[in-house]
Amino acid sequence: MKIEDEIQSSKFEDNYHKAVINISYTYSWLNNLLRINFERYDLTSQQFNVLRILRGQSPKPATINMIKERMLDKMSDASRIVDRLMQKELVSRCTNNIDRRAVDIHISQKGLDVLSKIDQEFKTADLLKHSLTEDEAATLSDLLDKLRG
Repeated sequence: MKIEDEIQSSKFEDNYHKAVINISYTYSWLNNLLRINFERYDLTSQQFNVLRILRGQSPKPATINMIKERMLDKMSDASRIVDRLMQKELVSRCTNNIDRRAVDIHISQKGLDVLSKIDQEFKTADLLKHSLTEDEAATLSDLLDKLRG
């Protein structure tokens, strides 16, 4: 559906303005679709992102700073997200053996199991493949990379 129809307005300053509105609207639309899938597991998209980072890092530990650097949402409070994941027993935290000031964070088996279930039930491709071909998705990704410069 065209952005004009979605927001019920066609008053844009120019195509750059229209593109910014469209990207912002599409981000919210996509976030809502993702949120629905994560809520089944009592996770936020930020918590899911941290679990994926930790799974990719495993078996090596991660630090809060490393998680912050890799997170999609740079405004998230990684420490608080890790605390919530600890309460859910999806991650563990321990003091670094080399640097006592640093804290090592590991994904737990329970965290790995949750991600495995999500992987089986939900494929990110399902969000786009009904509207875009794989080549179109690649072009869109390339354009977004170009936009960020």
